[in-house]
Amino acid sequence: MISSWFLLVPILLPIVGGMGLLAFRFKKRAYREIYVEVITVLTSIIALYCMFHRSYIGAVAFSFPGNMKIMFRADGLSCVFAGLISCLWPFASLYAFEYMEPEHGKNRFFAFYTATFGVTLGICFSGSLVTMYLFYEMLTLVTTPLVCHEMDKKSIHVAMKYLCYNIGGATLAFFGLVCISVLGGTTDFLYGGVLTSASITSHPDLVRAIYVVTFIGFGVKSALFPFYSWLPSASIAPTPVTALLHAVAVVNAGAYAIIRVTYYSFGIGMLQGSWAQTVVMALTLITILFGSMMAVKEPHFKRRLAFSTVSNLSYIMFGATLMSSAGLVGSMCHMAFHGIIKITAFSCAGAVMTIAKKNYVSEMAGIGRKMPITFACFTVSSLALIGIPPFNGFISKWKLCTAALTSDSLLGKAGAVVIFISAMLTVIYTFSVIIKAFFPAEGETLCETGHDPGWRELVPMVLFSVMMLVLGLYSKPLTDFFFSAAYGIF
Repeated sequence: MISSWFLLVPILLPIVGGMGLLAFRFKKRAYREIYVEVITVLTSIIALYCMFHRSYIGAVAFSFPGNMKIMFRADGLSCVFAGLISCLWPFASLYAFEYMEPEHGKNRFFAFYTATFGVTLGICFSGSLVTMYLFYEMLTLVTTPLVCHEMDKKSIHVAMKYLCYNIGGATLAFFGLVCISVLGGTTDFLYGGVLTSASITSHPDLVRAIYVVTFIGFGVKSALFPFYSWLPSASIAPTPVTALLHAVAVVNAGAYAIIRVTYYSFGIGMLQGSWAQTVVMALTLITILFGSMMAVKEPHFKRRLAFSTVSNLSYIMFGATLMSSAGLVGSMCHMAFHGIIKITAFSCAGAVMTIAKKNYVSEMAGIGRKMPITFACFTVSSLALIGIPPFNGFISKWKLCTAALTSDSLLGKAGAVVIFISAMLTVIYTFSVIIKAFFPAEGETLCETGHDPGWRELVPMVLFSVMMLVLGLYSKPLTDFFFSAAYGIF
């Protein structure tokens, strides 16, 4: 067991190391890549070590008036999110080295890309709501330069949209933070919630209304309907950004925050069976269907995957709104498994866009013959995304559906039907690409350009594809851990 103070090391190392790229510019590309990869791998190793040797006593870095603390602690829920990004980030950086070769501003890009790793770990290892909120706001600010990397009029416009949506959502979340501090007397994360019985019994509907506002506020970063449009727009960013930050880190931060406030701040006892649960659950189910339907009609390859992300993020939030241990297990399971699935799909899309110079699905007739490994990986990610066994997506969707069907809520049971409909729509928007790529119709104009990318892009894609199969076949150790985390054992 190590001190919780050691959690600051994986948080600060990539932040300081990333900002170092702005101060000390590498003249040779190879030196910069070695520097970034060493920091990223070292951060991942230290973060994983902290997870396996964690202390249950939080480290208080600073105390504000009103019993609000900047505190760091690793518990079971922390390990789910931190473990996901720690396993993916080094390989995503490797992919980014090759992808960004022809791009300008690489020092600036990798500075903020690396720093984002530390900020996201700050969210993971937050021991209080005020700490999580601080890093949550930092995450928006540090990723904005990545969204507007091209620095042209269009990317700057998208970055402003990204800022407005996410800062607006954070404002609503801040309202929840203040109310939790007042009503609960503390912002520390405590399994079961921190609200006093007096505040719950005297103003139950007010507390529930505050929860709904807080849910929506944090839900903006997870593209909750109707606040979703920033996410497809942000696909203008380089693919390493959309593959990791907008499919794993940034968007999952919103879902993670919702799980935290639901189970560790408000507590599910006063929310179960209430109108507040109905409202937030309905929002997630609407988003699941809406995102899937928009993905079906979207002709742009990368934006199609972005709308798919809109849908699948609400799978995670739907599990949280079931407000049961089974629902929380399904939520954590889909957070981990969808992250691996979607980073693979986005990586394949990025290779197609940069090498074959194709952006639209209609242009991809026969491209699977030009890029066989790339589209084999995309096919695996599609099968997992649909939820076909033996891939990992089947496990998470099974957990969510069984939790929904055993729910006491009628709307919760309806969620299983919504997930099934969404899966059918996923078949349409993924297999329409695969069929066109491998089995073009007679008379179609075939794609004449393209080839599989170099090893730095292929290795992550192939490795993640293997992970989808392995985690589908041998998911029990991981799901057992999720079960323990859901019951607050770890």
